[in-house]
Amino acid sequence: MMSEYHKPVLLNEAVEGLVTNPSGIYVDATFGGGGHSRDILGRLTEKGRLIAFDQDEDAAANAISDSRFQLVQANFRYLAKYLRLLEVQHIDGLLADLGVSSHQFDAVSRGFMFRENALLDMRMNRNGSRTASDLLMELPQDELIRIFSLYGEVRNARTVAQRIIEARKNVKIEHSATLMRILDPVVRGSRLRYYAQLFQALRIAVNRELDALEGLLNSCHQVIKPGGRLVVISYHSLEDRMVKYLIRNGNTGGVSHKDDFGNLDCPWQAITRKPVEPDESEIKTNSRARSARMRIAERQ
Repeated sequence: MMSEYHKPVLLNEAVEGLVTNPSGIYVDATFGGGGHSRDILGRLTEKGRLIAFDQDEDAAANAISDSRFQLVQANFRYLAKYLRLLEVQHIDGLLADLGVSSHQFDAVSRGFMFRENALLDMRMNRNGSRTASDLLMELPQDELIRIFSLYGEVRNARTVAQRIIEARKNVKIEHSATLMRILDPVVRGSRLRYYAQLFQALRIAVNRELDALEGLLNSCHQVIKPGGRLVVISYHSLEDRMVKYLIRNGNTGGVSHKDDFGNLDCPWQAITRKPVEPDESEIKTNSRARSARMRIAERQ
């Protein structure tokens, strides 16, 4: 099931950097197809434990039959709360492989891709309130501009927002083909790349991905014990910047704080000075790994 659902990126490098105590407690914050989780379990002793999180109900089909494993169906932004409910005070490490699983991309009904006409849904948690169509039909122009320019780096975001505002007066923008028919006249550069960026922006907004990541990162120092590891694989420059700031400054905002003695008040030590990227052989077998950037830090 896992190989069909999602092919894990930087599998060996991530798990090698994560597991420093084979008898420890670890968290896979983005379970998906379970590829990383299976490798983590393979490195743990009988005393080890792995708690995985995934908000997508489809991921439950990949749950691992192992007494050391537990799957929590929830967004990782609520990690600290669920660990308290599970009576886990501290963990030895946390892995987060951000972005969208291959399964979510490939399932037309989920609406993440634009190559086939589909409902503009894009919710990772299908119990979530608003779909991509809802945002396109309801958000004011300034907010649409912000989403497309910030999350998708769409160069003509203002023009895009204006066309959407005008079109929705007469038609419900409910399917990907409808949206693309509205925007085709203003596509700039490669059509494939243009829509990839635009759909990415919508997906990030629908799932409030950066808010969730900020919540996770800023709570990690409370749950990871000293000597424990944080491993994050990101696929967007904004995600990677937040992780870099956290490791360097102790917070996702990039603001440095010093103690009474003038020392930088940061609970993290970088293990990887530069982000680790997939090699060409991995990219050839998994094109979605191309934009991956992995950073590893140790709790001080």
